[in-house]
Amino acid sequence: MAFAQRLAATSDGLAGDDFVLVEWTAEVGRHWIAPLHVHHADDEAWYVLEGELSFRLGDEEVVAGAGSALMAPRGTPHTFWNAGEVEARYLLVMTRRIAHLIEAIHASGADIPALFVEHDSELLPPG
Repeated sequence: MAFAQRLAATSDGLAGDDFVLVEWTAEVGRHWIAPLHVHHADDEAWYVLEGELSFRLGDEEVVAGAGSALMAPRGTPHTFWNAGEVEARYLLVMTRRIAHLIEAIHASGADIPALFVEHDSELLPPG
């Protein structure tokens, strides 16, 4: 099921400050699932169901295996990728603002940097 369909199925009737929970699969390969970025007003969290995800949170790098949970508090630069040799399955816990940002950046022809700004977030240079 596409992200937009999963989002629509979970967000009906939610207030603006509610959380959205989405199950996601990360394919094998050491490439970012999301580029380095920061959410200025929103927290974001992950719970790894299967496999391993690697996270950069600020200056720290952490590998999270099945059964691990991680949080990127608002204002924390972060990115993540599949750290294992198999697909990773995880739950992403986010605010509606982040959910709408993710949906918007996957639209054809999206101006990704502008969308991050519009959603009180910012893309950061890698490194």
